[in-house]
Amino acid sequence: MTHILIAEDEERIAAFVAKGLRASGFETSAVTSGEEALATVQSGGVDLLILDLGLVDIDGFEVLRRLRAAGHTVPVIVLTARSSVTDTVTGLESGADDYMAKPFRFEELLARVRLRLRAQGVAAGEASVLRHGALQLDLRTRRIKVGTQEVDLSAREFALAETFLRHPGDVLTRERLLSEVWGFDFDPGSNVVDVYVRYLRRKVGAEHFDTVRGVGYRLIDATAAGV
Repeated sequence: MTHILIAEDEERIAAFVAKGLRASGFETSAVTSGEEALATVQSGGVDLLILDLGLVDIDGFEVLRRLRAAGHTVPVIVLTARSSVTDTVTGLESGADDYMAKPFRFEELLARVRLRLRAQGVAAGEASVLRHGALQLDLRTRRIKVGTQEVDLSAREFALAETFLRHPGDVLTRERLLSEVWGFDFDPGSNVVDVYVRYLRRKVGAEHFDTVRGVGYRLIDATAAGV
């Protein structure tokens, strides 16, 4: 399984990223210091590093420079609140493969992770097609099929469908869907989850989604249920 190291000194952000990556089929570990990040990468077994710049000891730029100077080619995605052009250029010139500013959407980070891993020829450790009942979601082509019929989804609809198909039969709360699809910084009082579930029901069939009153939604096998 593909191993992603998260070097982040904010526990809340590290836990959010790790949770989403694990749900997407990756193995994760987290450290809070640059020295720990360097030691972990140097010990081997890290396929990608998500790196904050403001670590508890040394700056993320220094981590990058030392990794590249030592000949390590592990892909690095910088994830930081420092969003100036100067910082972005410095990060890329120091050896980062990608640079992403906070606040961020998890689905965008996940897309960038997959892109960097594909560029490195690393297997993502996950099935390329998710199936449940009559639904088939192809993670490579970003297409969904209902039986033999292909249905077009927006990027956000696709991310929501992917979350359901990774947890078939589980009751997914609105809060969890907000966290995994829209990101930790999204307004938890929003009804956007209900709106997008309604979009999915219209496009792939309402019979695939069960409403759990006062809690959230569940993906069901409509064929098994005889719907």
